[in-house]
Amino acid sequence: MQKNLHPSVIQFKEFVKNNPSVIKEVRNGNATWQELYEDWYLLGEEDNRWETIGAKKVTSSESKEEKKGDWVSTILGSVQKMDPNQIQHYINNLSEALGAIQGVISQFQGNQPQQKTPKIEQKHPFSFRKD
Repeated sequence: MQKNLHPSVIQFKEFVKNNPSVIKEVRNGNATWQELYEDWYLLGEEDNRWETIGAKKVTSSESKEEKKGDWVSTILGSVQKMDPNQIQHYINNLSEALGAIQGVISQFQGNQPQQKTPKIEQKHPFSFRKD
C-alpha cells in the first residue's frame, strides 16, 4: 500500500532517478536521505552541491523559460501574420463584449435591495418584569 506523497517528495524522487550518483552518496554513507532531501528542498537542483557529487545539472527553470519563450514566440508569430485591421476589429469586438458584460453586472447590482437602516437599540437588551 503506497501512501499519498507530498508533491515535493515526488519531485525529489524524480531528481534522484535522474541522478544515480545521489543514490551512491547514500549507499557509501556520505549522506542520509533526509540530509539530501533537505539540501535539495532548500538549495534547489541548481546548487553547486549537486555538482560535487556528480549529479547532472538539469534545471527546471531553464525548461520553463524555454517553454515560456516558445509560447511568446508563437503568439508573436501569429500576431505578425495577422492584418492590423483584423486585429483592430477583434479588439473592438472584445471591447463591446466587455461593455455588455459590465451592463449585465450593473443591472444585477441595481436590483439588490438597499441596505437596511440599522435598528435603534434599546438601552436595556433584556426586559425584566417585577413579580
